[in-house]
Amino acid sequence: MKKLSFVIALITITTMANAQSQYYQKAKKNPYTLVYEGAITENIKGKVNIHPVTYKIKDISIVANVYTPPNFDASKKYPTIVVAHPNGGVKEQAAGLYAQRLAEQGFITIAADAAYQGGSGGTPRNVDKPANRIEDIHGMADFISQYKGVDTERLGVLGICGGGGYTLKAAQGDKRFKAVATLSMFNSGLVRRNGFMNSQFATIQERLKQASDARELEAAGGEVRYLGDTEITDQMADKTPFDMYREGHYYYNRTHAHPNSTFKYTMSSLMDLMTWDASTNMDLINQPLLMIAGSKADSYYMTDEAFNKATNTKNKELFLINGATHIETYWKPEYVAQALIKLDGFFKQYLN
Repeated sequence: MKKLSFVIALITITTMANAQSQYYQKAKKNPYTLVYEGAITENIKGKVNIHPVTYKIKDISIVANVYTPPNFDASKKYPTIVVAHPNGGVKEQAAGLYAQRLAEQGFITIAADAAYQGGSGGTPRNVDKPANRIEDIHGMADFISQYKGVDTERLGVLGICGGGGYTLKAAQGDKRFKAVATLSMFNSGLVRRNGFMNSQFATIQERLKQASDARELEAAGGEVRYLGDTEITDQMADKTPFDMYREGHYYYNRTHAHPNSTFKYTMSSLMDLMTWDASTNMDLINQPLLMIAGSKADSYYMTDEAFNKATNTKNKELFLINGATHIETYWKPEYVAQALIKLDGFFKQYLN
């Protein structure tokens, strides 16, 4: 009986692995493992080029892609944009798409995998603490400021989803960023504490206790416990009441799957996440601010709250993409095009 159970388990794992691998075909076919539509497949003179780079934040190796604009001349100076990826995402997905498309408009851009995540170093894997993600953004600015052709007086930042929340916090203190933009901003602390759309108020203390216990176990050399590591089927996703999570499943696990991308994160990270909030101290942002969200996004309430708290910037704009949901702003051509028109105009105006 034990042997039969082992065989069944092995077959199940193998079947799941084979099924999952079929969704990584885009990554396998692209030499830079990019999975977004229209991704670069080779560097061609006179066009946008991609440059994989590595650098360190403290002792952790960070992998990133730098995109240079058409007819790039390292002897000239270019406006530059740091791009922070969504929670669970990697540089080869939405962050890469926006980095490449902004480079087409004349900007140098950089998109990096967060420390402990994606292709970057750091153990245990998939630690997801706000302090780390904010330092990732500072670290991208550190690195790209030394890159040939970068005009450090014309440095901007764009954060997508969770990267948007961390971008707001990074920009509060980092005045190297002369212009700040977010797309479909996600307040990771608010959601991890209260649940999406405030659906988990009743379990706050219970989850904090679980996080504390998980940290205690790690400190004692025990197992690392994770959240978000359940295998989700299409049928399970279809029953999810929230558009963002349902569509997120299809984006991350199907249409734009990448082997380095995962929803899971260490349970102990909740100790930091649940006591943090992207929308606090928004009055510290005095740089021009553009916040973009889909008009149908069920995550919009987070953008709205943070935007209204940004009372100390003289130039701020909230732009809604009509008809778009949260995840659709990552990939749907007509919505991406609208976002890029706003971003291009915004950054050219304030990084001039």
